[in-house]
Amino acid sequence: MDWIRFPNGKKDVEEQKENLRGADLRGADLSGAILIGANLFGANLSRAILSRAILTGADLREAKLEGAVGADLRGVDLRGATMPDGRLHD
Repeated sequence: MDWIRFPNGKKDVEEQKENLRGADLRGADLSGAILIGANLFGANLSRAILSRAILTGADLREAKLEGAVGADLRGVDLRGATMPDGRLHD
């Protein structure tokens, strides 16, 4: 996770949700984050913890999601996203 851009972790990510395009969120604990309509195009969410995160309407096109866990991806745009096994694990 980019601690320079997001020094307060989840709080900063939620506040910047409209501009997370290409964000480095590798390994971030985003449990319970409210990211409704977030622009995560091309973001790196590898190994991120997304349990109980609200991602309705989020743009995850071209995002890297390898090893990310716990997300409910209903209503999320995943075109071109990298998920080697085709889904996220709980």
